Amino acid sequence: HLQYITLLKHMNPEYIKGLMVNLHSSGNSESYQERLSRLEGDKESLILQVSVLTDQVEAQGAKISDLQSSLVEHQHKLDSTEEMLQQELLHRTSLENQKLSLMGEVSYLKIKLADMEGKQGQGAERQHKAEGLIKELRILKDKVEHLEDQKLQYEKKLKATKVKEISSVFIQRVYPHPYRLRRTQSGGLQAADPDAGQFRRGGLRATAGPRLTRTPESYDSARDLNIPFSQWTKGQVCGWLEDYGLGQYVNLTRQWVENGQTLLSATPQDFEKEMGMKNPLHRKKLQLALNAFTTKVIEKSSELDYIWVTRWLDDIGLPQYKDQFHEARVDGRMIQYLTVNDLLTLKVTSQLHHLSIKCAIHVLHANKFNPNCLRRRPGEERQPSPSEVVQWSNHRVMEWLRAVDLAEYAPNLRGSGVHGGLIILEPRFSSETLALLLNIPPQKTLLRRHLATAFSALVGTQATQEKREYGNATGHVPLTTTAKVKPKKLGFTQFSHLRKRKPDESADYICPIDSGTLTVNGVSRLPSAALRGLSPNLDRQPERREPMGIKAQANGPKP
Repeated sequence: HLQYITLLKHMNPEYIKGLMVNLHSSGNSESYQERLSRLEGDKESLILQVSVLTDQVEAQGAKISDLQSSLVEHQHKLDSTEEMLQQELLHRTSLENQKLSLMGEVSYLKIKLADMEGKQGQGAERQHKAEGLIKELRILKDKVEHLEDQKLQYEKKLKATKVKEISSVFIQRVYPHPYRLRRTQSGGLQAADPDAGQFRRGGLRATAGPRLTRTPESYDSARDLNIPFSQWTKGQVCGWLEDYGLGQYVNLTRQWVENGQTLLSATPQDFEKEMGMKNPLHRKKLQLALNAFTTKVIEKSSELDYIWVTRWLDDIGLPQYKDQFHEARVDGRMIQYLTVNDLLTLKVTSQLHHLSIKCAIHVLHANKFNPNCLRRRPGEERQPSPSEVVQWSNHRVMEWLRAVDLAEYAPNLRGSGVHGGLIILEPRFSSETLALLLNIPPQKTLLRRHLATAFSALVGTQATQEKREYGNATGHVPLTTTAKVKPKKLGFTQFSHLRKRKPDESADYICPIDSGTLTVNGVSRLPSAALRGLSPNLDRQPERREPMGIKAQANGPKP
């Protein structure tokens, strides 16, 4: 009763009056004690609900605090990982700078070494100095190789650390249950060679000089031309694939091939299905070798293996593509039969680089694929002729720039694809193109005029006139460094002709085998008079060239 009276004191008087009226009016239907007991029950139920809700709020608050602490911890981990990545990038940048400075020193010492070799007969003292320079050059080469080794290790470490740390933080945030990530093997070269990921000297650097490989037709007595390829056993075929640079396909080949006839009668689709040969250039390499076995035509280009091709890319100024060419196992025979689509597959998209490779292949054709046809060092000639300039390597062109007082711009030609064949054979390549590649500012008109004079003296009067006439012709498109080569899109009406085309159609090659004519920008033209005398192949215009590689004698190495 006391509680009820206290409750009535805090209520509104008008509400109490109304309540009393209601109590008197409902006295017949419900008693005062029953209403009081019901109110007590409602109060207890409300108190119980409030306590339950309070417990739930406290539990949710505890969970929120735990999540906030976990988020702060992961944020700290992410910040530490970012800081470590920044340190690794700084270290890698310093290594790059050291490498560039050492490469500059190596180039300078090479120039000194060339000068000393030219004056060897003048005394024993100069001979002694030259030996000292050779030792210094070797030491610097070892340092450069060591820095490259460290660079590769830091790159691997950087990638592994970044992937591991960021993926672990992401996984812990998103997935409450721990699990393991699995990396599937991509097969190919890595699956066949577990040590391929480690840095090995003498690999893609290809600095040990040109190396000649044995032709597919000239292996040991167990599998030579006396035994037809169709009669080779399974072991002989697998051994030949291993020697030919396609060892990653030996395991599946051993399960599929019965003898050499299996490969001779197979199609490129069979190579892909049965041998797992997904790379189209690997299939092309194998198909060309099998065609050589079938026709028994010994091509001079087959003596140049894929290691020599990596050095050749250095000589023509395109070392950035050595990894792609090495992975595709591009050798001398494939160089001879390269197409535009093959270069696009090798990620060569620059129009200038396409022309560089085309002119370099033409020089190889003209010299019957002599592995030593390119000149890397200056000779005794004072005024070289176009027939000599066409065989200059990228390094020899840089030496010429130093000789004409443009040494500060010479390093800009690294990776540009400029060599003597491109300078002489490509009519769109002019002194303006060279100035663009050398990054000579347009406002330095005197310097550009000096370069144009030296360039005209280098290529000769007649070639300069022909380049000028070609540039003044209607419809001429200047050669730029940013132009890209796009794959040809076939129209709907051209699909019906795909099966009629021959797979060895010479018009598809980037440099047709018949070098009596040059195809420039899709237009066939005879080589200019300035190029006459480069080789006997260019001088015989009325006659048809003999097929490449029919037991041709190799030229001796150039001095």
